[in-house]
Amino acid sequence: MVIKILGSGCANCKKLEANVREAVKEMGIKATIEKVQDFKDIMSYGVMKTPALVVDEQVKVMGRVPSVEDIKKILVNHDCPSNGWFALNLYASVTSQRLKALAFT
Repeated sequence: MVIKILGSGCANCKKLEANVREAVKEMGIKATIEKVQDFKDIMSYGVMKTPALVVDEQVKVMGRVPSVEDIKKILVNHDCPSNGWFALNLYASVTSQRLKALAFT
């Protein structure tokens, strides 16, 4: 999975990057996180407001900073968009496993 943060490097762009990194860490998934700051590249995605979140070349959010929980939902639904119930169960399973692991450490 390739996740891109589109923006000039402003405070909101940095906050979005931090939230993405936290969501990826909490979910335990492998992802490449890239920053795109060139305005021509940003415009090529059709993004007119930054920051923006792009997952595997699909714009998911623009013009706001989603929370860590919102980003987790985006990533889960992105992995399995055709079956929302499966994605929800997968997310619940991963979260449950992480909680159990924390309890025994």
